[in-house]
Amino acid sequence: MADKRIDALRAVAHPQRLQMLSLLTGADMSAAEVARELGISHASASYHLRTLHRAGHIVVAGQEQIRGGVAKRYRYVSGGVRQPSSRRRPSSVEDLITYAEALGVELKRRLVVATPARRQFHSDIEAWVDPKVWAEAVDLLHRASQMLHEQARPPRTPGTRHVSVTAWAFPMDDGEPQQR
Repeated sequence: MADKRIDALRAVAHPQRLQMLSLLTGADMSAAEVARELGISHASASYHLRTLHRAGHIVVAGQEQIRGGVAKRYRYVSGGVRQPSSRRRPSSVEDLITYAEALGVELKRRLVVATPARRQFHSDIEAWVDPKVWAEAVDLLHRASQMLHEQARPPRTPGTRHVSVTAWAFPMDDGEPQQR
């Protein structure tokens, strides 16, 4: 079981795979479509999609005939492919750090292409709060993430806005027993 969790975490510890998960949130896409959208080779897109699929991050949403062959169409289903992130337990802090480093690279890419917007928001906090406040805050973050995942549309759909949201919330270990 721990090996599967390590493989699943390592599968997303790559900036292009994080981009692919974002693309596949709003649409079923083939490797060729992912490659065109990201400006990478078809072979590279296929490799990364197979890695994400083996790790359980994406599903095969269908197949289509293309020039005598069959192309798989993949989709990311937030919370539906694997356990919700609040129930997954990574095997080590080192694995989480690897994921955070890949996420950092992806956030840099997104910030370079960000447009100045009046509705922009960012926040960072390390604080001590009442456990009930913490539980409510995590629930709100989860609900906001689910709403965005459910409402995601294919890239460049008319009437949509290209956005980025990243949230990472976790209790800190300050050497004292935690109320759970």
